[in-house]
Amino acid sequence: MALLEKPKLSLLQIFYMSFGFMGIQFGFALQNGNASGILQNYGAHVEQLSWFWLVAPLTGMIVQPIIGFYSDKTWGRFGRRKPYIMVGTMLCCLALLLLPNSATFFQAKSALLIGAGMLMVMDASINIAMEPFRALVADNLSAKQSTLGFSIQTFLIGIGAVAGSWLPFVMHEFMGVSSSAPAGFVADNVTYSFYVGAVVFLVCILITVLFSREYPPAEYELYHGKSEDTDAKFSNIFKDFKKMPRAMRQLGLVQFFSWFALFSMWVFTTPAIAHHVFGLSVEDTSSDKFREAQNWTGIIFGVYNGISAIYALFLPRIAKFLGRKRTHAFSLIAGGLGLLSMYFADDKWDLVYSMIGVGLAWASILAMPYAILANKIPSGKMGVYMGIFNFFITIPQIVNGVVGGPIVKNFYDNNAMYAIILAGVFMLSAAVSVLYVQDN
Repeated sequence: MALLEKPKLSLLQIFYMSFGFMGIQFGFALQNGNASGILQNYGAHVEQLSWFWLVAPLTGMIVQPIIGFYSDKTWGRFGRRKPYIMVGTMLCCLALLLLPNSATFFQAKSALLIGAGMLMVMDASINIAMEPFRALVADNLSAKQSTLGFSIQTFLIGIGAVAGSWLPFVMHEFMGVSSSAPAGFVADNVTYSFYVGAVVFLVCILITVLFSREYPPAEYELYHGKSEDTDAKFSNIFKDFKKMPRAMRQLGLVQFFSWFALFSMWVFTTPAIAHHVFGLSVEDTSSDKFREAQNWTGIIFGVYNGISAIYALFLPRIAKFLGRKRTHAFSLIAGGLGLLSMYFADDKWDLVYSMIGVGLAWASILAMPYAILANKIPSGKMGVYMGIFNFFITIPQIVNGVVGGPIVKNFYDNNAMYAIILAGVFMLSAAVSVLYVQDN
């Protein structure tokens, strides 16, 4: 039987369906901008940061394929994807409340280990919520609307990320919340920002869950066809891995370079600018000046996310003119040059200009690979293949997490800015490799 074309969704329907991404990214931005600083507040050394951040890609690598597989096979009164989204949301909100308070309940190394544990819970929870979201968007969008849908999704991600990144700075500068704290503790402006993050995360997810729909099984089959292996076992994930579409394999190299670079930026920006731009010693991890550098990391991360939100709106038109591959290559080149330019920053305001290029790359990374893949994945396997595709995001982060810290310590003399330079080189390498991806 010929498949029916999926109904065209209105902009409002796509907006509701993607709104939860804003909440997810609000929490993710708080993590990216503050986790390294929080761990250093608890006593972590700069070369240890990448090891603590390893928990994020490791949990993602394990969680996403599992969640993808079971969400493909689930249907109940609450839907296919939505139950997993809600479970991930509740766990992440709990971690957002506990991460900045580890030192309140524990001391010294115990606080550091508990903080790292909360980082693991937070990232595992984000992965539990994120993977079904990706699949939900792909389930509902037609081929004609896929680029538009992922662009709106990226726009909302950018809005959430800007708000989450800037909130600690805003709380201190405009609301008078203290950014100072005794050694071993997290400042109030960061702690309260995490509380707000938990509320925003939950509210945004509820909007998507309550105001968007999923196709019930019978209607789903009209658009996607009947799954070839409705009784498939979890072990079939390994067979699916071998059968992944050619474009997905080719995008693996692009993703490796891209996410290796992003991981370096998220982990090492705070120590890099504290040492290279603010002129602090490597050992200074608790002074007011260091906390200022930590807050400024949030500001510049907000800048790149804001740029990505705006750029995402233009991606469908640019992709229509240049093609998706060339659009992604152009964006990645801008990101690579932005990262390299951080080395030449004379003061903290120069870093704002560096983030413009990073913003272009980030918007494209969140949209173009998924737009390329959305209509190349077999019916009934959207969740599992989105989970498998996550391997190409987590593996480069794991590699970077293992070797990044020792490289900074033994080759860069603890100057984390050189890790940012390497990230720029990897981003440019991703731009070259994407040109060889098949995209009909």
